[in-house]
Formats: sequence, C-alpha cells, structure tokens
Amino acid sequence: MATYGLPILFTLVLWWVSTVVILYLDGLHKRTFVWSLAGASLLMAVSLWGLHASATDTSVNGAYCAFACGLTAWGWQITTFYMGAITGPRRTPCEPDCKGFAKFVEAVRTCIHHELAIIAMAVAMVAICWKQPNQLGLWTFIVLWWMHTSAKLNVFFGVPNLSEELVPHHMRYLVSFMGRRPMNMFFPLSVTASTICAVNLTTKAIAPGATPFEATGYAMLATLMVLAIVEHWFLVTPFDANALWQWGVKSAPETAKPTRQTLDMQHAREDAELGDSDYLRPASGEAALMDTWSAAPPSICDDAILTRLLDAIRAGAFGDIRSVKGVVKTRADWVQFEVDRHRAKIAPFAPKQKVDPLVIALGRRMDRVRLQAAFEACAAAG
Repeated sequence: MATYGLPILFTLVLWWVSTVVILYLDGLHKRTFVWSLAGASLLMAVSLWGLHASATDTSVNGAYCAFACGLTAWGWQITTFYMGAITGPRRTPCEPDCKGFAKFVEAVRTCIHHELAIIAMAVAMVAICWKQPNQLGLWTFIVLWWMHTSAKLNVFFGVPNLSEELVPHHMRYLVSFMGRRPMNMFFPLSVTASTICAVNLTTKAIAPGATPFEATGYAMLATLMVLAIVEHWFLVTPFDANALWQWGVKSAPETAKPTRQTLDMQHAREDAELGDSDYLRPASGEAALMDTWSAAPPSICDDAILTRLLDAIRAGAFGDIRSVKGVVKTRADWVQFEVDRHRAKIAPFAPKQKVDPLVIALGRRMDRVRLQAAFEACAAAG
C-alpha cells in the first residue's frame, strides 16, 4: 500500500498547498508582487538545479525530488502569469462585439508571452534531462501544462462554471474572454484524452515488473491526470469546487450580496449626483429584492461601443438583467441610457452640477465580472 499510497498523498498535498499559496499571493496588494516573484524565481532556479541533480537518480527519493522540481518550475509559470509579470501584449477586456476566431486571436494575445515562456522552460528541461534515466520532472511539467491549457480552452469555448472569482482583481480582463455555456465540443475530447492517459499511467504504475522508481513516478503522474479530470468535471457540474481554495482566496476583495441598506445608499448617491434629471432610478419594492450591481464607467466612453454593449445586455449576454441605467460622458457630451427587456435607449443629458459616470443594473444571476469588463472596454481610444 505504501508503494502507491505515499506517492498519491504526496502529489495531492503538494498540488493543493502550492495552488493555495499561489492564489493567496496573487490576491495580495501589488506592492508585494516584487517579493513574491523574487521568491518564486529563486525556487524556480533551485528546481532546475534539483532536476539536473536527480536526472541520474532512479531511486524512490529521486522520483520524489524530480516530481517536486517539475511542479515547482510550473508554479513559477503560473505565478508570473497571474501576477501580470509575463502575460501578453493585450491587457484589456474583450470588446462585446468581438466573436469567433477574432476573439480567439485576442485571447491568445493576452497570454502569448506566458505560452512562449512555458515553451522555453520545457526546452530547458528537455536539455537537462536529455538521455537521462530520470525524466519524471519533465513529464510532471508537461502534464501540468496540459491540465492548464485544456482548462483554459474549455473556459474560452464555454462551460457553466467559470470560477471567475478565483481570477485576481488585476487580471479580471481575462474573464471577458471566457464563455458560459452548458457544454462545448472540446470538453468531451479533453476529458477522454485525459482519461486515456490516466489509465495508461496507472497501468504502468501497477505493472508486475515495475521498479520502485517506476511505480512511484507513474503513480504521481497518474494522480495528476486524475486531478485534471476532476477539475474538468468541476467546470460542468453544480458542485462548488471553490471551497477547496477558500483559504487561498480570502485575501482577494470579496463581493458581498447587496443589502437593502446598500440599495438605499446607492439611491442616495444618485440623488446627490443627478439632481432633478429624468434619469430613472431602480424601482423600490419587488425590484429591491433583486441583485444589484453598480460601477463607474471610463471617464470618456465610445458611444458606438456603448450602443453595442447595451444591445448585448438586452439580448441576455450577461445574465438575467431586468434593467440597466446610467450616465456617461462621450467625446461629444454627456448621455444617459436605459435598458430593459424591450428597448435600449440613449439620450443627451445635461447635468446641473458636477457628476461622475455611473451605471446601475438590477437582475438575477448577473455575470458581474464580465459586465464590469464590458463597460471598461467602452473607453474611447486615445
């Protein structure tokens, strides 16, 4: 039992602890990132040295060392990406009307430098392990690469559970490239491929002629593949998998469900900012029991992008939104807008006093993160 139980337990603990630590550090203030990145880079350098030192070691201890080094090297890739250090040339939300292959291209632009860094790391690890008997660290890195890439493609093509609340606040523009759908065609293919790999690795681990090194190594790789399969099913099942990372994400800003007091405060803010204008405020009574969302749009909005966004809201692209009302400034002048299930209306607005851009939405099951990203994408160019 120890032959397989200890490697499985080691994999589960190391994978969970490393994920929680990365989530926690990503959720801290940006001023801490320089220290986190320095520490992660030091660990990455140590992992590459450890990979070289264990490349000729085919003992059980050599398997544990190589596996830990491969996972640590991957941790550096994830840390640098979600802290915004190595991402891509695009760091803004996707425009509401960007779809299909164009959206895929823009999504790639958000992470292309990250993907190139992964390839460079993989090449370095191949060089370190070239023709050596212990290549477990390299294969650990490759399995984790597959897990991450497959998950990213699935949330791009669309799944019910995006877990967007795990994305750090400074990287929330990534959520605008995610899709919420009951299923996508890539999901069964990715799960099937992962399952075949998991079965093959398990077979090698329990093979009668497997050495202790092979049994340990294959058991850890098989466990990683099973974790990949479980994570993929979390994307399409109603189970709240985010509870697994509760400790890690507690540092991130929390979005609490607004209370009636919050609604009253928002209404008071509107009264103070909008004076006697005919800007329609959210209704009281039954509407007050709905979810509410408010945000400050960009200081100058592009009126064409705003119009397309309002049409997308009315079409249900951001959930069951009953009404959206707001005031924004375009290059020409201030405008007020109102959207409900029947129409989207934009009209000139002449504030009687200094006001700030404001948008408020009422509804149920609103996709708040994507809605926020969409309004941020309304900013007028240059």
